[in-house]
Amino acid sequence: MNINIILFRDFETLDVFGPVEILGKLPDEYKIKYYSPEGGIVLSRQGTQVVTEPLNTIGHQEILLIPGGQGTRELVLNEDFIHQLRVIAEQSLFCLTVCTGSALLAKTGLLKKRRATSNKNAFRWVMSVDREVNWIKKARWVTDGKYYTSSGVSAGMDMALGFIADQFGPKKAKEIAQSIEYIWNSDPENDIFERDDI
Repeated sequence: MNINIILFRDFETLDVFGPVEILGKLPDEYKIKYYSPEGGIVLSRQGTQVVTEPLNTIGHQEILLIPGGQGTRELVLNEDFIHQLRVIAEQSLFCLTVCTGSALLAKTGLLKKRRATSNKNAFRWVMSVDREVNWIKKARWVTDGKYYTSSGVSAGMDMALGFIADQFGPKKAKEIAQSIEYIWNSDPENDIFERDDI
C-alpha cells in the first residue's frame, strides 16, 4: 500500500522524514510516494529538495500523510488545494497529520466534531482555522477514527509508531523504535510540552 505524502513550499523537514524513517521500516507493507500541488521539486523550510508527483495523480484507498510547517499559513487559504485535499482525505483509508498539517485538514471540514491536536507553538492559530474541532491541548497525538493528528515536529515520530502499533501490534512498533535507537513516547496523553497559555 502507498503512503502518499503531500508536500508544499516551506514544509517542516522532520515532520516528513521522521515518520518516513519509521514507516519505511515496513517496505513489504508500505511504499512511500511524494506529491505536491504542481509536482516537481519542492523545498522544505530547511532547504531539503524533494521530487514530487502532481497532486492530481494521487491514488485512492491508501494512506495520506500531511506535514506542517510555515507553508501551511499560505496553503490554508488556497481554496483549490483545500478542495483537492478534502477529496483525497475522504478517499484515503487513513489520514495522518503532523504539526500544523492538522490546520490544512481542519480547513477541509473533515475534522469537525472530531478530536485533534497540533503544534503547541501554533495552537491558537490552528484552532482559529476551525473552532468546531475538539482541539486537544494535552496530547502527543490523537486518534479519532481514521484520522491521526500529532503535536509539533518530533511528535510525528511518536504518532507513526502509534499507527504501526495499531496496525501491527505494539511489539512491532517497539522493534522499530529499538532499531533506530529512538525512545518512543507510547502514551499519547503523556505530553510534557503541554502549555497553560493556549
